[in-house]
Amino acid sequence: MSARRTLSEFLGTALLVMAVVGSGIMATNLTADVGVQLLANAIATGGALLGLITVLAPLSGASFNPVVSIVISILDRDVKPIRLMTDIVAQFAGAVVGCCMANLMFGHPWIETSSKIRTGGPQWFSEAVAVVGLLIIIRGGQRAGANVAALVAAWITGAYWFTSSTSIANPAVGFGRMFSDSFAGIAPESWPMFAAMQLVGGAVAVGLLKVLFDSRD
Repeated sequence: MSARRTLSEFLGTALLVMAVVGSGIMATNLTADVGVQLLANAIATGGALLGLITVLAPLSGASFNPVVSIVISILDRDVKPIRLMTDIVAQFAGAVVGCCMANLMFGHPWIETSSKIRTGGPQWFSEAVAVVGLLIIIRGGQRAGANVAALVAAWITGAYWFTSSTSIANPAVGFGRMFSDSFAGIAPESWPMFAAMQLVGGAVAVGLLKVLFDSRD
């Protein structure tokens, strides 16, 4: 098992969550306008994704997302359980560390419990849709030889605005965000259903992607 690969997934997820949470805190410090807060959060997240995926993809694939790791492994017929579990553990650990880093940078307690409730059918459905779209973007970009980092950054930046859940679309990132009581947080009681719907989106995406991109017809 490559230590470089594991470190890449850990650092990438940590820096991504740091960007998400940190930009959310900064936005609320600077303005009371929720629309501007969301815009700042979306732009910072998209920028972080573009940079992190570009430089870390050659090392680990730069999933930073358990659902993406699982689905791409299935589609590539390259399911190695130990490697997959190591990636997922690194992603979850990185998400928590990244959240704590953001808290510390802004003078918050290093670890908090988010009180931001995110719940309801529309938000749950949004998470499944966001994951399906993300995986279509990734797989389609790979097949087209396109800049996947730019495509993912664009999708997530847009999905902040066109999904009612603001497109967390990642069980590890959502888990990390439980530990900051800030704009980007998610309450612990809200996370399980979000994670479940993200996995549902991944399952739907497997079937769609096989038809769209992996069919030999």
